[in-house]
Amino acid sequence: MNEIERFDPFTNRLCRNVRNALSEGFKDVLADRDMHPVRRIAGFFLSEPQPPCVTDYINRRLAAYDQVLAIVSRRHLDDPLDIAVAIWDRRLFFETHEYLEPHWLTARGDEKELLQAVIRAAGAYVHLEQGNQTAARRIAEKAVGVLEGFRDRLAPHADAGLLLAKLKALDPVPPALSVRNPSLSKTSGGRFQ
Repeated sequence: MNEIERFDPFTNRLCRNVRNALSEGFKDVLADRDMHPVRRIAGFFLSEPQPPCVTDYINRRLAAYDQVLAIVSRRHLDDPLDIAVAIWDRRLFFETHEYLEPHWLTARGDEKELLQAVIRAAGAYVHLEQGNQTAARRIAEKAVGVLEGFRDRLAPHADAGLLLAKLKALDPVPPALSVRNPSLSKTSGGRFQ
């Protein structure tokens, strides 16, 4: 068994493979509203002894994926930004990025810019989790520059002001984006309730 002390997908191939495989499976979970794809992937990795940090990562991810799926199903979320916020609020920043990327690739104009900025914000927190301040700052600055212009567009989905403040300060404690002014909440159309 490969002994590693902490889960680091930037420097360890096993960690990267686990992160990437689970994240790909999670996109299928969201599309099909079924946890089977990631449970199968987790079972593949856990069928052999793994370093404790890898086993812990897999178990924490499965629990968080279950939570996201429950929220998406219960609230009947269908807007990609609403789903991304549900993913983000479980501190699944890599998955937020991976989930939004296909939407970004097909988007146009302002929508494309907004999705790229949210992807970058998630990327900043991926780097902060690993202690890479330099990369996090560079990516956060790019996200902030665009998000400033899209506060109103982001507001029905997330607390744009809180996100901007945290990114500007490079606060290592990520914001919970769905915690926002109740008057902004929507009760239909796939929006937060």
